[in-house]
Amino acid sequence: MSDAALEIARLRAALAASEACVETAGARAETAESELAQARAVVSASEAMIKHLKLEIAKLRREQYGHSSERRARLLDQMELQLEELEAAATEDEITAEKATKTTPVVGFERRRPARKPFPEHLPRERVVIEAPTACTCCGSDRIVKMGEDITDTLEVIPRQWKVIQTVREKFTCRACERISQPPAPFHATPRGWAGPNLLATILFEKFGQHQPLNRQAERYAREGVDLSLSTLADQVGACAAALAPLHGLIREHVLGAERLHGDDTTVPLLARGGTRTARLWTYVRDDRPFAGGAPPAALFHFSRDREMAHPNRHLAGWQGILQADAYGGYNDLYRGNRDPGPVGSALCWSHARRKFFELADIRGNVRKGKPAHDISLVALEAVNRIDAIFDIERSINGLDAAARLEARQRLVRPLVEELHAWMLVERGTMSKHNPVAKAIAYMFKADRWEAFTRFLDDGRICLTNNAAERALRGIALGRKSWLFVGSERGGDRAAFMYSLIVTAKMNDINPQAWLADVLARLPDMTASHVPDLLPWHWRSAPVSRKAA
Repeated sequence: MSDAALEIARLRAALAASEACVETAGARAETAESELAQARAVVSASEAMIKHLKLEIAKLRREQYGHSSERRARLLDQMELQLEELEAAATEDEITAEKATKTTPVVGFERRRPARKPFPEHLPRERVVIEAPTACTCCGSDRIVKMGEDITDTLEVIPRQWKVIQTVREKFTCRACERISQPPAPFHATPRGWAGPNLLATILFEKFGQHQPLNRQAERYAREGVDLSLSTLADQVGACAAALAPLHGLIREHVLGAERLHGDDTTVPLLARGGTRTARLWTYVRDDRPFAGGAPPAALFHFSRDREMAHPNRHLAGWQGILQADAYGGYNDLYRGNRDPGPVGSALCWSHARRKFFELADIRGNVRKGKPAHDISLVALEAVNRIDAIFDIERSINGLDAAARLEARQRLVRPLVEELHAWMLVERGTMSKHNPVAKAIAYMFKADRWEAFTRFLDDGRICLTNNAAERALRGIALGRKSWLFVGSERGGDRAAFMYSLIVTAKMNDINPQAWLADVLARLPDMTASHVPDLLPWHWRSAPVSRKAA
């Protein structure tokens, strides 16, 4: 054998050895990922069980010793909310572990599931009989006779009426070959599910869209004659979050695919030891309708324990474009010139700037605060009038394409902005730096803010305000008084997940509850390639589904 042949043989052996090493490493990585998913599921299930037992002990003590104080009642409410979050998180982690192990049971632990009572006998039953086979599925013979049936009960809800849908699967046996034939069991929206899609959509929308915690929902259902525990409802919330994850991922890709985003955040109370702490809910909104961009609107939400600048950096990692936001310093890292993959352009909100002047020129507000009606700043009033003239022009060009907006701004808006800039410089020179009006002017001139405030003059896509993000957060700001606080960080992440779906549906003029009901009904037997058809801007529900929802 020649030297060349020996060298080729040696290289082939080395290649085979390296491929074997790669396969071994891949197998080890899959095993490690599976074990990690199982460990997370064990921890989540254990935490939920501990919290459930603590809640039971607290309730027993309260029953034994009576209603000792209002604080004890609030403590029970807090424990129920924490249990709700832990139960939902445990279901999510268990489903993730099952997917990782590619088997139905999760090896290594047995989760104590909430016991569900039989469906009330007084609820009407609706029989849905699956069409029987006309021939044996084994030999094709038509000599088949019914030998029994299996019934799957699904609890469903329609407005002001509860019912149990009984899906009947008749069994037939073949007289020729004795083979038993039966249609397959129906799919549920969630694994091991018992609730219909309309009921699941009601639970989700009531909790995240109408800001009704699960304990209040459970109390209302009990008054309607259906006893569903908080743990049972929380289990379904976690399962629905896992089922809807593909849609959330598509919405996230769509939002971060924009060249211009609106960003904002609002405070949410987070339950902590000894009380609550101020956490944050962030939103990033894609809305190209003001410049006739054609892309459907969507919103992406994130939750964090605090307002550190690390959070916007993480949310928008890898994204580059124009961010419309307020002057919060936490976004400054995004604007750095050496940022990878490149700096984000800043476009500041004129509504924030106008608001500072308006508060100093608000006659009605002064009267409401007990101040004299004449005690207002004439300079602030003049600033409001000048800015309002800019807003009037912007309203008239809203919805035009970017080129038309740019032309109108260069011709009509730029002279007004330049006059406003010159006027504010003169007025600021006549005031003390401690004057409230001077501070309002300094808000627009500080650092490089004026460049960010006027960036809209050179780009027809940029909006004058950040109102799109504020509208996305409005419902949360109004609803947080109802649910009081977020029970845990996992609960905050889950809330942000569901807000992304619900607010996106609303932005596309879709009824969120009807959409969720139809999506949960169609997802189980839908291939991954067809999931984008369920996005709010593509969604078309069947007439029956729309009527039921």
